[in-house]
Amino acid sequence: MKTWRLDDGRQTLVLAATRERLPEVVYWGAMLPKDEDLSAVHAANAIDVTGGMLDENPDLSLCPEASRTFPGQPGLIVRRKDGTPLLPKFHFASAENEKGLILKYRDSDNGLTLMFEFETDPDTYIIRAKTTLQADAPVHLHWLAAPVMPAPQLSDEMIDFSGRWCREFETNRTPWSPGIRYRENRTGRTGHEHFPGLIVPCVGATNTHGEAYGFHYGWSGGHRMVAEELPDGRRQIQWGHAARMEPEAATQFSTAPLYMTYSDTGLNGCAVSFQRHVRDRIVTWPKPKNPRPVHYNCWEAVYFDHKLDVLTDIANRAAALGAERFVLDDGWFGNRDDDTRALSDWEVDVRKYPDGLTPLIDHVRGLGMSFGIWFEPEMINPDSDIHRAHPDWALGSEDQTLGRQQKALNMALPEVRNFIYTRMAAILAGHDIDYIKWDHNRVLPMPDAAQTRGSYELIDRLRDAFPDVDIESCASGGGRIDFGILKRTQRVWLSDSNDALERLHIQHNAALFLPLSITGSHVGPRRCHTSGRTLDISFRAWVAAQRHMGFEMDPRELDDHEIAVLTEVTSWWKHNRDWMENADILRLDSPDPAIIAEQQMPPSGERFVVFAGKAATSTQIAPRPLRLTSLAPTAMYDVSLINRTSAPTLSRGTPALKEGATKLSGAYLMHHGLTLPWSFPETMWVLEGHRV
Repeated sequence: MKTWRLDDGRQTLVLAATRERLPEVVYWGAMLPKDEDLSAVHAANAIDVTGGMLDENPDLSLCPEASRTFPGQPGLIVRRKDGTPLLPKFHFASAENEKGLILKYRDSDNGLTLMFEFETDPDTYIIRAKTTLQADAPVHLHWLAAPVMPAPQLSDEMIDFSGRWCREFETNRTPWSPGIRYRENRTGRTGHEHFPGLIVPCVGATNTHGEAYGFHYGWSGGHRMVAEELPDGRRQIQWGHAARMEPEAATQFSTAPLYMTYSDTGLNGCAVSFQRHVRDRIVTWPKPKNPRPVHYNCWEAVYFDHKLDVLTDIANRAAALGAERFVLDDGWFGNRDDDTRALSDWEVDVRKYPDGLTPLIDHVRGLGMSFGIWFEPEMINPDSDIHRAHPDWALGSEDQTLGRQQKALNMALPEVRNFIYTRMAAILAGHDIDYIKWDHNRVLPMPDAAQTRGSYELIDRLRDAFPDVDIESCASGGGRIDFGILKRTQRVWLSDSNDALERLHIQHNAALFLPLSITGSHVGPRRCHTSGRTLDISFRAWVAAQRHMGFEMDPRELDDHEIAVLTEVTSWWKHNRDWMENADILRLDSPDPAIIAEQQMPPSGERFVVFAGKAATSTQIAPRPLRLTSLAPTAMYDVSLINRTSAPTLSRGTPALKEGATKLSGAYLMHHGLTLPWSFPETMWVLEGHRV
């Protein structure tokens, strides 16, 4: 028998193998004592055998093997180059347990080596796991799972994520039952439809209490998730690239990293681990000491109608509101007057900019703002100079269904990557630009891992050449958000919806994985362009202030009241961003389903801000107390409602927070909660707290 354990201060992972077979996870959860007998743990984990079963239960190993009569989904499906299916049976080869854990297993008969890698992080409590397959001769891969993990038995449901354009990060709660919860994204990008994340709560877990397990597959090209309950009751969770994404035979294949964590503080424990790991381990910041700038994007102000005098006027107004970065969106290049033409013709449109972009950039920088620009590098319109010159550069067949009148470029081709790099580098080298909004507005005609690897290579090359440029990952909004793209970018665009009511919901769920510092959120127009909904400026501003704040509307539409409110909220965000950028976003358990609330708090716990958004009409008359979380029970906190003067006239009583600051213990705030004033739907209360 062989055993290994990994510890990070919050969780223990124990692996054990019978004889030379592949290891299985025999324990994953709260920290075990250092002197725990791992052989005893292995023995205690074994389940009984009864009638109608095999004489021994097949291992639920890190890569379940069909050759060992495993009754569920195998972790590897592979065939020889001539198409002959292989049924590997691996045996122990070696183990390294210095920095993390690396286990190698060998099938000499089939010429295959399987390697599992695990790394722990004692600061973020994230386990990073990966599987690699090596072959002596080229083979075809159908499916390779990252290290396969058991799911907890004391769980009656799983939470995964779906969505669509302008409604990303929808949660699905699916009961466990015999059989498979199978989700596969074959769109060739991360996708609105299948965010690669999973939370498995144990029975009774909430945002703030109980045990939960979290998973994220860090890959941008489409994935598969299998959550299976076997006939004997055991449960397995598999993650990997979408099946058949490797069309060519090869001698080495690897999964993307699988990020995993165990929490004993509810869903928030998983969320905080993912947030910190993204911010502190995955994202690389061009200027890490600089605060995140207030962002202005001109898209919903002018769309494709670029006029220098209009844009300079808008820039003046944006700067007066507090913007620190101006982003020129789609429409500056080629003959791009709508979304049907000129993609890939990355040269400045001399009709709109006869003197180039420099006059606009100089004006923007003269206002104290930096300058950003929009690209959609991986896409091409049939109506473009480059497509006419190189129709063979497009990915897929000639008669494919277009998306937004465009095709994808074949990013696996070096000549395509070189062309895009040369055009983008010319723009970046010739202008004072420190930000790219990198868009990806259609799904691919077929999944292909080489497409994703090519996109990664292009971004990496540009980042090497222009290390001071921030990049935002946008894909029709939230269509490419994952830890793989975040190794190369510093901001994500959660949704093309600037509807604050939609955003309140989307941001709340995305916080299970994403920190404030990389999550863009903009104050949209008075009447939202994607929903038609009209919302008050205060609600729009405070929802944007929950994340990396920006504006995306025509500031010429603002009246004096709206200017005053937006300027005030922007100023508040600037004064608080130094600590909020490194704060944990803690989702609160609201007793009123109409309230979507979160508490942002730095690890020190010395202060916090609570955003309590009212998304609908409450069923009861008076607001129910809202419990806070993660405070020191015996400490006292000064709490104030910073926007209490916005209380409507129908709020006729005198609750303490409406009158001014109040001093309460952490125990009271966590076990009774804050009593808020009455409010209309589509409004937000914002509270500040300081530990005395």
